[in-house]
Amino acid sequence: MIKHVFRRGNLDDPVASNSTSRLSLIAGRYVGKDDPIMIVRCQSGLPAVGEVLEPFASPHYVPGWMRGSHNGPLMPCSLDDAHPARFDGPPRVVGMGFQLADGRLIGPRDLLGDISFDRARQQALEMADYMRRNGPFEPGRLPMEDMEYTTMPQVAERMHERWEAIEEPAPVGA
Repeated sequence: MIKHVFRRGNLDDPVASNSTSRLSLIAGRYVGKDDPIMIVRCQSGLPAVGEVLEPFASPHYVPGWMRGSHNGPLMPCSLDDAHPARFDGPPRVVGMGFQLADGRLIGPRDLLGDISFDRARQQALEMADYMRRNGPFEPGRLPMEDMEYTTMPQVAERMHERWEAIEEPAPVGA
């Protein structure tokens, strides 16, 4: 995972940094929420604010829906709408913009609450509908090896002796 981004040739001046690693990678088991934040500097020789926000104009699937056990569309939303409800989701991202003036942060301004992200929100909701129609199976649910936020790995381990292989039927006409 990328933790920091620096300007070329200047390792003393980070231009982007995120806050956390997946807790399961630290503790070896689920120990609490690991909702990350990222700080990205813009302007003054760096990307413009609009360039930094543009990836959120097209939702993409991320792990992290329903206690981290399912894939879902990352939905840009306003700070006021950052209260996931449907299946504890869909996964949401907010963007708060600050100005730096005389060494002080002024703001925030709700960047992803702008109407220009309405279409991305609608697309994310349609993607969520599609993913939920798949039921509690992949690709909606994460693969078994990535299910660290649930008791599924422990249950599967206890049930291992009871599993039976499913034979595929012979092709028609064979």
